[in-house]
Amino acid sequence: MRIVSVNAWGGARYDDLAAWLPESKADVVCLQEVTRTADLGGWTSFEDADRSLPQRANLYDDVRALLPGHTALFVASDAGPVTDPEGRRHHQDFGLGTFVAPQVPVLGTAEGFVHGAFTDHDEWEVSERPRAVQGLRVADPVVTGRTVCVVQLHGLRDSAGKGDTPARQAQAERLAAFVEATRADGDLVVVAGDLNLLPGSATFGVLREVGLTDLVGTADTRTAAYPKPVRHAGYLLVSDPGAVADFAVLEAPEVSDHRILALTL
Repeated sequence: MRIVSVNAWGGARYDDLAAWLPESKADVVCLQEVTRTADLGGWTSFEDADRSLPQRANLYDDVRALLPGHTALFVASDAGPVTDPEGRRHHQDFGLGTFVAPQVPVLGTAEGFVHGAFTDHDEWEVSERPRAVQGLRVADPVVTGRTVCVVQLHGLRDSAGKGDTPARQAQAERLAAFVEATRADGDLVVVAGDLNLLPGSATFGVLREVGLTDLVGTADTRTAAYPKPVRHAGYLLVSDPGAVADFAVLEAPEVSDHRILALTL
């Protein structure tokens, strides 16, 4: 079973993402920063106090079209305004998307929040935005003979940096509780996403207490599209490192300002 995770950056590099996804051979695709705007396609512009970015109006539907037959799951963390190329304002949902190949049975799904609650913004905030978590259990009878619990999230962004804070500690504890509530006895657990943390974060100690081991460590998880010096953001953790056949932080293709995390069980 192959599982990939990447922060899709709202589809800012959509052509690259669209070229890679159908060829990724992934059984489970976990995407963070997924957009969804009712009755709108094409491009929009996102803006907060720190940045302005091009985004797909409906990256969720874009990916569904690229991966026909996949089970598609979306959970919104928050929503707010974007503008189309003509300057018209639209209401956009922002969150997580998981896409499961048609040969993989989905046994159950779960969603929740590890920080805050759904918020509909008049204007986008920079820090302390709500953070959702998405989980599902799938069967892998052919390769591993096990059920796999896949959990993904996009961790708190803080304009002060990626260091430990009380809010991140609380997020870690909620994430650990979500994993415990979602997995079943015997599940192989995979937790992935843009956690917005440094490698030595206390979060990893909290997740070790529920049996999870990080595979990324100090690896550079950012692409050339990201200009800042701190190169840590994406992580992938597993409950059974012995079940890992291969794991890589992919330098290419570049589909975002984040590198793709690719796991084969």
